[in-house]
Amino acid sequence: MSRAPTSDTLHARIRSNIERKILSGAWKPGDRIPFEHELMEKYQCSRMTVNKAIAELVSAGLVVRRRRAGSFVAPPPVHLSILDIPDIQAEIRQRGQDYSYKLIARAVRKPARGNADEQALADGGALLVVECLHSANKRPFALERRLIALKAVPHAAEADFAHVSPGAWLLDHVPWTQAEHRVSAVNADDAVSDALVIDPHAACLRLERRTWRNGVAITHVVQTFAGESYHLAGSFTPTRAKRR
Repeated sequence: MSRAPTSDTLHARIRSNIERKILSGAWKPGDRIPFEHELMEKYQCSRMTVNKAIAELVSAGLVVRRRRAGSFVAPPPVHLSILDIPDIQAEIRQRGQDYSYKLIARAVRKPARGNADEQALADGGALLVVECLHSANKRPFALERRLIALKAVPHAAEADFAHVSPGAWLLDHVPWTQAEHRVSAVNADDAVSDALVIDPHAACLRLERRTWRNGVAITHVVQTFAGESYHLAGSFTPTRAKRR
């Protein structure tokens, strides 16, 4: 004879089901999630159980509550840091330049054997590989090579990256909660020099970014800029006076 689920296990299942729909992109930022009475009827549980599940989703930054309107999928958060790397499209337009985008290649493959980073990102699933070019005033601005974990974001397999960049699509569908940036100076290889229309071995800025959504790896992207076309800047003050 099976045992009825406890309120603790039931609230965890409710949270997990809602979280899965948000992280997969089935429910997009701004979408309303079912009202509490609808969830109570669906799961045959008390309002307290439903309220606990939604409260945890609010704490995790996945859901926002609006008085008298209900609960909604949270919009992408605004992140501020000493080193802030903005969306390329927004950055170009803020400069007063025309933005354009070109998809170079797209493929689905397994993570490379022996590549621990790719194995960790894929987490047993496949990777969507997207290579694209961002341009400003019709001049190449950045070459982007991106890996997307399809186990974490299965909806990405159906996205039309011929017309929208993967970075912009991810911000709209699976906003990140944690990111890691690495910045390095590199010399252009043949592929980069051809794409950016710069001299072979020219100085470039390489930005490598990994993002997670509540601990789940989402994407790994490498963006390469011609050294003369991009710079990083930041301002800060000491948190406390230094003692000598």
